[in-house]
Amino acid sequence: PPFPIHSSCNTTLTHQLTRAFTETVQLASHARDHLLKHGQTSPFVKKYFGTNATTVAPLGVFSRVASADRGKMTFRCDDPDRNCATQEGWAGHWRGSNATQETVICDLSFAPGKRRWLDSVCGLGYTVSKDATNLFWATDLLHRTFHVPQVSEDAVHHYADGWEEVLEMAANGDERSVLDSDTLIYFAIDVYAYEVAEPGRGCGG
Repeated sequence: PPFPIHSSCNTTLTHQLTRAFTETVQLASHARDHLLKHGQTSPFVKKYFGTNATTVAPLGVFSRVASADRGKMTFRCDDPDRNCATQEGWAGHWRGSNATQETVICDLSFAPGKRRWLDSVCGLGYTVSKDATNLFWATDLLHRTFHVPQVSEDAVHHYADGWEEVLEMAANGDERSVLDSDTLIYFAIDVYAYEVAEPGRGCGG
């Protein structure tokens, strides 16, 4: 099912968000299919979730992003909480207690060069380990959907901050890895880079 886009998004922004959500589902679906095919034997599972980690949790998360009922969730382009206007550098935010199923996409997200499309993964010097997890529309929106209870059922949280902490958690067998926001994003984009963008090579960095 499509992700609901609020009427505050004009036609141009709606077109961009529609494409962005299509790529988000594409990324989540590929991660899901990789887990279904390889399970715990995947080197990416061992790398990001730990040697003895179960794939059940991440499989559920990616499946819900790809195909769960969207319910009353919505993505809007206005600024009802004035965070886009007052918080420097904010490109969007989950509305939290103000409206738990709503996410705001600020104008900054649509600025030239701010977000890339999946067809540029492994291009322009991009590497998974060095670049920001929100460089692509698909990875940015993956993170934003994790905040929405309709998708994540409040199960995905921020435990690790950045590449090194993600790998450290996995190496230490931290059971929270399978429901960590950054970990799930790095896993999805690394698998996509290795299997789709540059098959057999990837761009892990």
